Amino acid sequence: MKTQIPTPDAYQEMREALRGMLAGFDSAYWQKVDHERGYPEAFVNALTEAGWLAALIPAEYGGSGLGLAEASVIMEEINFAGGNAGSCHGQMYNMGTLLRHGSDAQKRRYLPKIACGELRLQSMGVTEPTTGTDTTKIKTLAVKKGDRYVINGQKVWISRIQHSDLMILLARTTPLGEVKRKSDGMSIFIVDLHQAIGQGLTVKPIRNMVNHETNELFFDNLEIPEENLIGEEGKGFKYILDGLNAERTLIAAECIGDARWFVERSARYARDRRVFDRPIGQNQGVQFPLAEAHIETEAADLMRWRACELFDAHQPCGAEANMAKYLAAKASWEAANTAIQTHGGFGFACEYDVERKFRETRLYQVAPISTNLILSYVAEHVLGLPRSF
Repeated sequence: MKTQIPTPDAYQEMREALRGMLAGFDSAYWQKVDHERGYPEAFVNALTEAGWLAALIPAEYGGSGLGLAEASVIMEEINFAGGNAGSCHGQMYNMGTLLRHGSDAQKRRYLPKIACGELRLQSMGVTEPTTGTDTTKIKTLAVKKGDRYVINGQKVWISRIQHSDLMILLARTTPLGEVKRKSDGMSIFIVDLHQAIGQGLTVKPIRNMVNHETNELFFDNLEIPEENLIGEEGKGFKYILDGLNAERTLIAAECIGDARWFVERSARYARDRRVFDRPIGQNQGVQFPLAEAHIETEAADLMRWRACELFDAHQPCGAEANMAKYLAAKASWEAANTAIQTHGGFGFACEYDVERKFRETRLYQVAPISTNLILSYVAEHVLGLPRSF
């Protein structure tokens, strides 16, 4: 397959339209949200009303019918503008599971309402306290009883529950000890959160170092209709991989947006800040880390486009999605450290936004998949080395 790397201005018109909207949410807005540990409701509403969060939904259901490449530009631009796409990126990558594996009836029921903003699909319930990223070991169980599934178990680090109407849930429909392969026996469901919370689902918020809305979930005989099963029972692990590849690629784009924000902001500061009668940007000790951060960001960007291309062509892209996330998260974290060092004491001042973005981008060294797990994946699936765990 021949790679078609977009030219730098391939999405310029789209970027300019986004930047016009994003300009209405300045540093003061994001600082206020962060200080109050709030949710950027006005920002997400504006994105929804402008149609940006419906980018991946086909036109027949009220969306734009765009690909992951365009969705990644949206996520990148939000972070490059100084915002935090973590407040809304779930709707983008959760959409893939419904789009690719949902029934026609499910698509007709949910997609038009998601496209117009009547419903939000911001949450995905996969991770569990005792399994972490070892997804095949999940214990949450969905047992078929008549025309309903009864769910019991626990999830953790499940984000945006308080600002979502629907959740994609991965649960076992066959216990682990009864399947031939540990990746078998898992199924995907759509959960109506308004019907579930307080009726078998309990939500416990997790306070954390980033203003990121995330939770622990407890399922106690939660009943959901059988028509909420997505695809074929027992094939959920295969279905969820599409969503995870999209998630990692979109978060790579967010990290690229962060990295570019750090580099641009730091370069501007280094040109203007004068110490010992000269701009600090004249010193190679300041120049070189910024140049290195820029180079690594541009390299990560190329892998982002490769992952998007393969995903949009419905080709296997697990390695590329993981490598894009690894490179972009690494670039953004190194750019964040460089920004702190360049700004000196002012890097710790909230009014400069560097410390907020520093905290936000640090998350992606461990989520949604840790750096070490990506290295293990590449070692095993790309290099053919023995499985390390």
